[in-house]
Amino acid sequence: MKSWQISRRRALKGMGATVALPFLNAMIPPGVRAESFLEKNRPVRLAVFYFPNGVREDYWTPSRVGRNFDMSPTLKPLEAYKKDLLILGQLKNNLVDVKGTDGHYTKTAPFLTCRLIEKTTGANIDVKGTSMDQILAQHIGEGTRFPSLEYGLDPVKGGVDELVGYTRLYGSSISWESPTRPRPKEVNPRFAFDRLFRNFVPGVTPVQENPWKKSVIDLVLEDAKSLNRQLGAADQNKMAEYLESVRSVEKRLDSADDLKDFEANITPDIKKELIRLNVRLNDYIELNSGVDATEKVRLMMDINALALWSDATRVTTFMFGNSVSNRSFSFLDGVEGGHHSISHHRGHPKRIEMYGKINLWHSKQFKYFLDRVSSMNEGDRSLLDNSVVLYGSSLRDGDKHRASNLPIVIAGSGGGKLDTGQNIIYQQDTPLANLYLTLLNTMGVPTDHFADSTGKLEGICV
Repeated sequence: MKSWQISRRRALKGMGATVALPFLNAMIPPGVRAESFLEKNRPVRLAVFYFPNGVREDYWTPSRVGRNFDMSPTLKPLEAYKKDLLILGQLKNNLVDVKGTDGHYTKTAPFLTCRLIEKTTGANIDVKGTSMDQILAQHIGEGTRFPSLEYGLDPVKGGVDELVGYTRLYGSSISWESPTRPRPKEVNPRFAFDRLFRNFVPGVTPVQENPWKKSVIDLVLEDAKSLNRQLGAADQNKMAEYLESVRSVEKRLDSADDLKDFEANITPDIKKELIRLNVRLNDYIELNSGVDATEKVRLMMDINALALWSDATRVTTFMFGNSVSNRSFSFLDGVEGGHHSISHHRGHPKRIEMYGKINLWHSKQFKYFLDRVSSMNEGDRSLLDNSVVLYGSSLRDGDKHRASNLPIVIAGSGGGKLDTGQNIIYQQDTPLANLYLTLLNTMGVPTDHFADSTGKLEGICV
C-alpha cells in the first residue's frame, strides 16, 4: 500500500517538450481499491473516422442480421473485432438528403451535425448547428490538454466548386465548434506529432530554445528517470512501453519519404495555376501522383491513438479525404485514376471493382487503428473497450449521392455501455441523429434531442 499518488494530469517535461502520460496505478489515491477507482474515473473517448465518396453497396452490408453474421467483403479486415462491432443499417441523414441539393458538400459538412447547410460561395458559411463531437468535447474535454483534436489527409480547400456553386470549405471539415466555425484539422504527421508533444512554436519560441532536432524522449528523459524511481514495476513497464511507442512514431517520421521525386513532372503552367488557386505544390503532388498514402495514414492513426491513450484529449476526428476527393489510388493493384471519378462508376464493372478496392483499403487502415487501441491497456480494459470509434461516410453510393442507408460502423463498447457484436438493420430512413443522441447520452451528455432525432436507437445499449 503506497502512501502517495501522482496527478492524472502529470506529464513528463523538458526544454521544449511536454509528454502526457497514460493511466498509471500510481494515479490511484492511497487506500482506494483499483477496481473501485477505475469504475468511477475511467474516461471514455470518441474517435470518428470519415471516408468520402461512399461505398460499393453490394460489398458493404453483412448477409445476416443479429449476432450470427458474416463479415462482408469490404468489412472482412475487421473480422478479428467482430465481437467489438456494431454494424448499423438504414440510418439516414434526413435533413440533408433533399432533392435538388448538391450531392457532396451538403452531405460532408453536416455528417456530424445532421442539418442542411447554407448554400454559399463565400466565407459566410453556416452548417446550422454544432457537430456531435464538439458537443461531447465541451462536456468531457475540460481538464484535458486539448478538448478535441482533428486530423486528416487532405488540406483545407478554399475557393468555389463552380460546378455546384458551393464553397469548398464545406467539404474540408466534419467537425464544427459552432455553425459558422469549423475546427482546423492537421494533415501533416510531423506537425500533428509536434503539436501533441512539443512546446516549440515556429516564429514564437526563441531560436536558441528550438528543440526540433532532438527527440522528445531525450528532452524529457531526466524527468522520466526521476518519476520512474517512484513507480512500481508494473507502472515502470507501462511507461517504458508508452515512451517506446512515442519514440517509434518519431523515428518513422524522421525516415518518412518526401515527394521531391514527383516534382520534376510538374510543368510551369501547372505550377502557375496552383499559385492562382492557392494550392500547395506538395498537396497537389500527393493527391495526384499515386504515391502510397498508407504510411502517412498509419502515422496519423498512431498519433491519434497516443493522444487518446495519454488522455491529452478524449475526442478526435480523422478525415480520409475531403468532399469530392479525387486522390489517386493507383498505388493499389488494379486501380487507375482518382477516387471521386471512380465512385461515379455508372454501373461499369471495372470501375465498381476499383471502387471496392479503395473501400477495402480504407477498412484495412481502420483495422490498423483498432489494432493500436486494443493493445493499449487501461487497468483491466483496453483503450478500445473504453472508447466509441465511429467509422463511416456521408454517402451510401458515390454514384447516387444519397445520404440514406449510410455505411456506419461503431467499434468499442464505450466503457461497457454498448452491446457490441451485432449487425442491426433499422426501419428504413431511421434518423442518423438518433445514433448521435444515443452516443451522447451513453458518454454522459444529458440531452434528449439532437437535430432531427426522434429518440434513441434501440438495441445498442447494455
